[in-house]
Amino acid sequence: MTIRPELLDVLARRALTEDSARPEALERLHARGGRSAREHVAELVDPGSFVEYGRFVTAAQEDRRSIDDLLDRTVADGIVGGLATIDGRPVAVLSYDYLVMAGTQGMRGHRKTDRLLDVIDRLSLPTIFFAAGGGGRPGDTDMPLVSALDVTTFAAWARLSGRVPRIAVVDDNCFAGNAVVAGCADLVVATPRSSLGMGGPAMIAGGGLGDVAAADVGPLDVMTANGVVDVAVEDDDAVDTARTLLGYFLGRSQTWVAPDQTLLRDAVPEGERRAYDVLPIIETLCDEDTVTVLRPTFAPELCTALGRIEGRTVGIIATDTRHTAGAITADAGDKAARFLQLCDAHGFPVVSLVDTPGMMVGAEAERTGLVRHTSRLLVAGARLQVPLVGVVLRRAYGLGAQAMLGGSTHEPLMTIAWPGAHLGAMGLEGAVRLSMRKELAAIEDPEERERQVQELTAYAQAHSTALNVARHFEIDDVIDPAETRGILVSLFNAAEPITGSKAAVDTW
Repeated sequence: MTIRPELLDVLARRALTEDSARPEALERLHARGGRSAREHVAELVDPGSFVEYGRFVTAAQEDRRSIDDLLDRTVADGIVGGLATIDGRPVAVLSYDYLVMAGTQGMRGHRKTDRLLDVIDRLSLPTIFFAAGGGGRPGDTDMPLVSALDVTTFAAWARLSGRVPRIAVVDDNCFAGNAVVAGCADLVVATPRSSLGMGGPAMIAGGGLGDVAAADVGPLDVMTANGVVDVAVEDDDAVDTARTLLGYFLGRSQTWVAPDQTLLRDAVPEGERRAYDVLPIIETLCDEDTVTVLRPTFAPELCTALGRIEGRTVGIIATDTRHTAGAITADAGDKAARFLQLCDAHGFPVVSLVDTPGMMVGAEAERTGLVRHTSRLLVAGARLQVPLVGVVLRRAYGLGAQAMLGGSTHEPLMTIAWPGAHLGAMGLEGAVRLSMRKELAAIEDPEERERQVQELTAYAQAHSTALNVARHFEIDDVIDPAETRGILVSLFNAAEPITGSKAAVDTW
């Protein structure tokens, strides 16, 4: 069969858009540990499912370059994007291309991006965006520009917050406009090769702030500690992790394995002063191998994680007694509030595991803006439209416990406690010392005074047991820890259908 010349032209031009047309540039990229946009897309999506937009676009630099040079060196104007499927489910994917002028953002690339963002909004498509690149590109001359501040990409991307799940992957330098793309996403995955910053080395130097190497602008250890990055992974794991995260938003899994729930009976140490890792409890409550912890090194006193229970995606917040004894700090308030917004927007029921002495206190803590930041957790919890279930593991004291429970023990769909748990308006020994201050001060013998404190504390503990609190109906039940997962399943099934609020999610 004869192929018409015009089709041959299309096929030839298409061949020029493939990585194989630039072997030397690809080799250089691989030598520094990088990957091209097309390699990202190919690894992420189902084979043969990618439908590309704007394949033949080149940079708007015809005044500066020949057509052949544009076709060779500015392929797709540095951004590859389109629709595809992951495990058979429709998604969108965009990737800046480090093969093209270090993944910088060109004016036609912005138009392509805007076109895809409109399609994403119309079809409500979950989206993965490989965001690494050097920011805006100043060399586009074919379009009359002065400030280019009328570019609509950033507003369009930000406007999708709450409407569709958006995951950004950063595996190289990511500065300026590219960093904004990452920062506006719901979740950010990054690797050790990444460096994130609102300005790269050239902008820093141009601002008279000195010479800074690209790798030192915003390295991974900084961006995980300060909470910018949600999940840090090795270079080879970035795509798989992005696919896993997106999977939480793609619906219920039909296959799952439940861990041995009797392990929960011994998961919490006896007494109140021994710290323990709460992650094994989360992993036992959830289906096997389904838990992903978010922002683990930022505000580690409060754990936020996504997981599945009988295939359903759930959000888990849990105080971690290994850090600040599980007290709610300013950073913990921000972290938890934003996570609740994410769950609420996308229809994930929430499980709150509570073991806290309350809000953090003290002059140093107040310098962090504690009053406002911890109050964010109360506001976010009170506005939840998805089901919230509270589980008191050991201690639920004061406003910190109330904040973890949406503002009240009766705010969640159900509040349950494990045996040995205690609940109170504040830490029991502190309450004794405060309420009995005059009486204790009248005891001259220090040993006798401390003995009285311990006796009164023991009495307060006996009064504040979970069983006594339940007897007064301040909580709904006290249960065998091994029953927790089954109760969660029953409650979430009863709450069906669980729909998201679609409200915007704070970037912080």
